[in-house]
Amino acid sequence: MVCYTQKRNAEMPWKEDKNVRKFLLFLKNEIVLTVATILAIASSFLIHPDRKYLDYVDFRTLGLLFCLMAVMGGFQRLGLFRKIAQGLLRKVGRNSTRVILTLVLLAFFFSMLITNDVGLITFVPFTFTVLELLGEEERNRLVIPVVVLETLGANLGSMMTPIGNPQNLYLYGKAGISVIEFLLLMLPFTALAGVLLVSWAIVVGKGGKGAAQSEEDQKYHATLQEGLEGYATGKKKTALLILYGILFLLSLLTVANVLSYLVTLGITLAAIVFFDFQTMKKVDYFLLLTFIAFFIFIGNMGRIPAFADFLAKAVEGREVPVAILASQAISNVPAALLLSGFSDHYKALIIGVNLGGMGTLIASMASLISYKYVARLIPDKKGKYFQYFTVTSLIFLGIIFTCYLGLSALGFGA
Repeated sequence: MVCYTQKRNAEMPWKEDKNVRKFLLFLKNEIVLTVATILAIASSFLIHPDRKYLDYVDFRTLGLLFCLMAVMGGFQRLGLFRKIAQGLLRKVGRNSTRVILTLVLLAFFFSMLITNDVGLITFVPFTFTVLELLGEEERNRLVIPVVVLETLGANLGSMMTPIGNPQNLYLYGKAGISVIEFLLLMLPFTALAGVLLVSWAIVVGKGGKGAAQSEEDQKYHATLQEGLEGYATGKKKTALLILYGILFLLSLLTVANVLSYLVTLGITLAAIVFFDFQTMKKVDYFLLLTFIAFFIFIGNMGRIPAFADFLAKAVEGREVPVAILASQAISNVPAALLLSGFSDHYKALIIGVNLGGMGTLIASMASLISYKYVARLIPDKKGKYFQYFTVTSLIFLGIIFTCYLGLSALGFGA
């Protein structure tokens, strides 16, 4: 085997180059951006670049997405969300069921405002620390179901608001509806999701420890208190928290169409560059590039009559199931961008791509964040995690989709 590998490397010396390996790793880690770029380039051979290319790009969505990612990155860097989580966990003690409910509901409710990916980046690694404090036996029993429920909680909670995830922000802008209309549209599905999460979390918590022993309980609270002290804010951090609070308010006003996105973008950029430049590193620029690449591809394909007519007919009247199925294969953000180019039934698309975030591991790219933590921290359990996630996610999808069918039959919904 060694000789064969050496022979292969000798035949392909480029594989030994560090830059090539880094590039290949980048392509692997940013597979959605890679595919979107290939599609954009390929479509440009069919529709040659012209002035209409600028019309493809939704600059308002990109500007708002940048502002929200920057603000949430700033809050996360200052430890705000983790500090809140630590404070809540100190109050609930070491009871397994209460700890599980707290962790899952933190991801569920926070993702409505801080987006599902920021929620998972914040709470999943913190969850591993908390479960360690419950003891090895409890940690081994709970780590997979809790991380799965957190992941589902973040994806399901984020579907409630226009700023919960990128596809909502984009489709909300396209739909031209009010924030209240959006909230009412997604409320039944989010409420049902919350009930399912709580019920599942209680079942998972059964059989766990009851009241903690005093010595272990003191250790648990002491560890969480250390975390709180580690995030204690000085004057500078307090000022930055106030700054990000103001910037977040400006973003909300822009989402509600009270302020121009250009005003909010200009103020956000200036504030971060001058007062907290490190936060610029927290912005997912590859996601912004992915949006641009998909805008170009969809815009070009929309100018090919045969393709546009075919896809429009395939989607018409079936937006929700088509969006769910498309999300399983290409994830819900690309599905939202693609299908919105060929259907103006945006409310149905909003429901479809949000429900489509459940199912396969790639249905929502945010789910891969949790999987990467599992693969790195407990690699021997990543296969079991994948199975548990898929089964649980499909069950949730089946129940909530049935709710959609019921509401549709009664004349409610999109």
